Amino acid sequence: MTRRRRAHAQLRQLARRSLTAVGLALAFAIPAQAVETRFSFAVISGVMKSAASEASAQRLLEAIGLDQRLSFVVYDGNIKGADERCADSLFERRQQLLEASAIPVVVVPGQHDWADCASAAGGGYDAAERLDFLRQTLYSDRASLGKPTLALTRESEVARFRAFRENVRWEAEDTVFVSLNVVGGNNHYSDAGGRNGEFDDRAIASAFWLEHAAEYAKRRHAKALVVFVEADPDFSRYEEHADRFAWLRFARRRKPDGYLEFKRALVNAARTFRGPVVLIHHDAQTPAKGFAIDQPLYNDKGDRVANLTRIAIAPRDATTQWVALEVNYGRPAPFHVSVRVIPKSLPAPAAAPSVAPPATTQAPASATGNPGTLIEPLPGIQYVMPAPPASAPPAPQPEPPLLPDAAQGGSALQSAPPVPASPASPASAASAPRAPEGATPYSVQGGGS
Repeated sequence: MTRRRRAHAQLRQLARRSLTAVGLALAFAIPAQAVETRFSFAVISGVMKSAASEASAQRLLEAIGLDQRLSFVVYDGNIKGADERCADSLFERRQQLLEASAIPVVVVPGQHDWADCASAAGGGYDAAERLDFLRQTLYSDRASLGKPTLALTRESEVARFRAFRENVRWEAEDTVFVSLNVVGGNNHYSDAGGRNGEFDDRAIASAFWLEHAAEYAKRRHAKALVVFVEADPDFSRYEEHADRFAWLRFARRRKPDGYLEFKRALVNAARTFRGPVVLIHHDAQTPAKGFAIDQPLYNDKGDRVANLTRIAIAPRDATTQWVALEVNYGRPAPFHVSVRVIPKSLPAPAAAPSVAPPATTQAPASATGNPGTLIEPLPGIQYVMPAPPASAPPAPQPEPPLLPDAAQGGSALQSAPPVPASPASPASAASAPRAPEGATPYSVQGGGS
């Protein structure tokens, strides 16, 4: 009996060990699948500047829509040019063009779309009235433009902010996106006396919606918060409001900062949501790569907001290029930024792309042969501009480094291996001088401040 009991005890112990091993295998298998989440989206801006550019815009949207791996495209401001009249017929025509897109389109308000409509070139309209017209037409639906559409949550669902239909929020694969009406031209700030009603109300609404999105992302345990605006908020001016002796400098009158409340809201949002916060906006400059990445925001104490990363987009040719962002939280640097070029001959449109692409989709190579730039905006990460590899010639530096100096305790960067150009790439020798993506990309690897 003793031997039998010992044998039974050994069998029970072996069975428990087997069950424990199976449980551990399942526990590790589930997160392994979860981190493989992957999706991509496109960003364009200022494509339609005249009636002649409408055909190019349609061609660009067709090229983007053919990529089955893209979930949506964000039109980051200015569906009209600065010299075009803000007529109803113009907006209706541009809206019809965007609605015909084979991929969901989220439109971010731009300066020329309403704020500049009061100018002579814009037709002398009332800017607030033109914005209200866009809210009733372009932003009237609960979904995005395009076929298929993307479900959106509008700020107008909040009773206090019933008018602000242009401010929206949506989600894609554990990522929260938010779009705000923050435009160029100092955010339509008026220097005239009296209450600056339109600006004040919109600034309050934008700050509320941004901080609300941060709280929403926090409660949803989102992996990132991505913010879209059209304007460059001029982060260098953020500290000016803290100047206690500004009243002594009467000889130098400074124009009030129309982006101050937005930048304060960004600081609060990054404090609420401690994960990566990515700000994307149009860049009036033309960065060498077609985009620029940095961490320009500081809080009131002068400390860098370490979990906020800015991506300023400005392709050299907005009618033939777009910025693509691939997101894969299964790799150390989850955000991959690159510039794509439309092919010279577009094939017939395929079936409508799925809003949620499969997680096993392979990473598309840039049409210009450059795999882009990997960024890892994580809390505590300091970004530095790396030196080019010794084996490669130094890349041209048409602009000063935008990232903090290595002496400030930043993390080390490692160069990513270049990806060879696809045989089907439309880049030719004639267009080679315009291609800014020849430099070796860099990815941010771990570290902390």
